Amino acid sequence: MDWPSRRSLTPEQQRREYTQMLDVQKKNGINAVFVQIRPAADAFYQSELEPWSKWLTGQQGKAPSPAYDPLPFLIDEAHARGMEFHAWFNPYRASLDSVTSKLAANHPYRQHPEWFLRYSGKLLFNPGLPEVRSYINKVILDVVRRYDIDGVHFDDYFYPYPEANQVIRDEAAFQQHNPNQLKLADWRRQNVNTLVRDLHTNIQSTKRWVKFGISPFGVWMNQTSNPEGSGTAAFEGYSGLYADARLWMQQGWVDYIMPQLYWSTTFKPASYSVLLNWWARNRFDRHLYIGQGAYRIFETSKRDPSWRDPTELPRQIRLNRSYPTQVNGSVFFSSKSLMANPLHVADTLRQDLFRYPALVPSMPWMDAVPPRPAQNLVLTRTGRAVSLLWQPGPAATDGDVARYFVVYRFGPGETPAPDDPRRIVALVPRPANNLPALVDTTARPGVEYAYYITAVDRLHNESPPVRASTVAGAPVLVAQAPPAAPAQTQAPAAQPAATPPARPVPPTASRPPISRPTPSTTKTKVKIKKRKRGGLLERVFGR
Repeated sequence: MDWPSRRSLTPEQQRREYTQMLDVQKKNGINAVFVQIRPAADAFYQSELEPWSKWLTGQQGKAPSPAYDPLPFLIDEAHARGMEFHAWFNPYRASLDSVTSKLAANHPYRQHPEWFLRYSGKLLFNPGLPEVRSYINKVILDVVRRYDIDGVHFDDYFYPYPEANQVIRDEAAFQQHNPNQLKLADWRRQNVNTLVRDLHTNIQSTKRWVKFGISPFGVWMNQTSNPEGSGTAAFEGYSGLYADARLWMQQGWVDYIMPQLYWSTTFKPASYSVLLNWWARNRFDRHLYIGQGAYRIFETSKRDPSWRDPTELPRQIRLNRSYPTQVNGSVFFSSKSLMANPLHVADTLRQDLFRYPALVPSMPWMDAVPPRPAQNLVLTRTGRAVSLLWQPGPAATDGDVARYFVVYRFGPGETPAPDDPRRIVALVPRPANNLPALVDTTARPGVEYAYYITAVDRLHNESPPVRASTVAGAPVLVAQAPPAAPAQTQAPAAQPAATPPARPVPPTASRPPISRPTPSTTKTKVKIKKRKRGGLLERVFGR
């Protein structure tokens, strides 16, 4: 839907279009992208299991020409802009029509037609077959192993949405693979649950840092169906799609849940406010990102007219922030909806709601060990520019090294604390072959500044800071970070977020409090010229 915009684009045009999209979203404050790479048993990457996607090249099975594998490019460009890359898979959809003659020779239907169901003119994998679940695991783990993705993502398509006069013909699988003699609906839910559970386990055992998340339909169950449900009167993902999203969180089978809350705050059958409250109360210590229906701003629906109100989407984001310990951020569907800037929504993000950068939140159940601090920070001031150069620290006790660095800057009267996004000057990726460096050209001449630099690992644990200051008469300053206390080897229980009022909820998430080692009492040696009166360094660092 968003990329590529046309099937006829050349690889160079595809790359240019994608990078332009990322540049726009970077300005909008986005810190993660969810890119669909397997829409219908086809691939936006080089695969020995499934054919090239027709949405990429115009014909299923046709490779890009000139030849290239898009996925490493997509990932690297996101990472270069400080964005996570979540690979979005549709697990069960095999074709948007049932004309099998159009399928490529290496489409899985060609080898295993018995794996598939026809429903409403579409070809679907049969979720009730163990060999289907095994195959879907194989396809996804192939990507996890070969590519540097940050997450695996599913949307709301499990069993198909019900349609009039359509029946899911899975009777044979129900009879053959139902040893516990479950009822049909419970058996279908069990099939989906098994895929979710096993895939999460397999991802973690393959690459422990790769997250797994799902964006289910926005309503789990209504209270009229289950006392644990929401105060809504809407279609239910639990019974309609056989998707028990609440159980996935209870069991820890997902690392984040991203419910599609694509209704306005005034839509009575399924109010955004009511559903936000329900998901906030039922997150079970997993991250909760709200799926924001930005695409609905373009609609002229008489049933839900509030989407034409320019304050509706900003209102929803502010409602999210009223749950600072439960809601970890927003994800917008879709990219082109923000890029079109309807009702100046993107302007609102840039100038207000997402004005400041935000780090992706850490997931302590996956990793709670921070990286080692940066070392040998050198600060040089020449006119307006302040140059910072430092060395990455050694690997932490869990083997992780810094993935990027956060540079904070504090002026006179500002309290230094590396938890304030208003003070972030830049996120600096760790270079492959050089030392990390930053030239701050926004510093005002004659103003003293304190700089904090923290190291952040792949799962966004943040180290204690190394600190330096611009002080008159000391154009070059070398600072050493104090040694960190022994790092924790086990992840603590998830801690509640503490979001100050001025802190933005980021596109993926506002981060919870950072779990840090106890600061060392060892004094840091800083080479500066002595001054008769205490300057900024003394005021903010107690020296």
